[in-house]
Amino acid sequence: MIRKLLKYISYALFGLFTLLIIIGIVWYRSDIEVKDLEPTYFTAQSSYVQVDDAKLHVRQRGAGPALFLLHGSFASLHTWNGWENELEKSFHTISLDFPGHGLTGPTPSAKYSTDDYAQLIFKLANQLKIDTFYVAGNSMGGQVAWKMALHHPERVKKLILVDAAGYSKVDTTTKSAKQSRPFIFKLLQNDVTANLLVKITPRFLFRWNLKQVYVNPDAVREEDVNRFYDLMMRAGNREATIQRLRQPGKDLQDSIRFIATPTLILWGKKDRWIPVANADRFKKDIQTAQLIVWDDLGHVPMEEQPDLTVTPVISFLHDKPRNNRQQ
Repeated sequence: MIRKLLKYISYALFGLFTLLIIIGIVWYRSDIEVKDLEPTYFTAQSSYVQVDDAKLHVRQRGAGPALFLLHGSFASLHTWNGWENELEKSFHTISLDFPGHGLTGPTPSAKYSTDDYAQLIFKLANQLKIDTFYVAGNSMGGQVAWKMALHHPERVKKLILVDAAGYSKVDTTTKSAKQSRPFIFKLLQNDVTANLLVKITPRFLFRWNLKQVYVNPDAVREEDVNRFYDLMMRAGNREATIQRLRQPGKDLQDSIRFIATPTLILWGKKDRWIPVANADRFKKDIQTAQLIVWDDLGHVPMEEQPDLTVTPVISFLHDKPRNNRQQ
């Protein structure tokens, strides 16, 4: 009986081992060198700007008052394509790939916290000889943006938060709060799965991830999946992502109430990553802020409906008052 059981166990272990080998062969992906990505993702308006040990991929468009556009976790400056098409008509837009993202890639110092990113943007502004500016950020980029307004309000003229991160103390009794921590974060913050994903990185994870942040999964285009996948495969970005998720930065959520910068809060009501309740928390803490919530948009409204969502931004930056909560 015991011999038969051991035989079955050995068969099972052999089967598991074989399966793991097959998975490794099918889904193993080596890094892509940046030179092989540049023909697709380095645009006519792109340049590299050296700031400390980061060779930043920066894109500048248009002329006028300066506006920094800060992307979210796993994303790149391309998340702002739709907005920039309109904003460049009146503003000097500056978007960039944060260290550990996009064409910028990893840095020797591995400074990937939102506090590090905030200081980096100020240094970039200094290098570009921009003293004061507007700043907009989505998700993680939103957290970078409000930290900038908190630390140097004299430089940030106006603040735009798009489904911004920042509140970690959530009510875990609600269904939306329990679901708000994306599965991809759980995978990457687990040592075992994180080490596997550094080498075994299936493309379907990126498609699934995008379908989470879009309300309409049919709106996810293959070129978007390719972009997220390709730029994560940029040499060093996978390791940098894991390092970044282990550097959460300072918890300054209790200081958000001290932000006095004119602020516009934009949110997709169907955001699966950061619940819309956080929009109300920002509005409560930044009492002079304007809040707009779209019923049928998700975590990246500027990607899903760029023409719709950029309109209040232009009005806000041109000092045209709006007080609708919902669209």
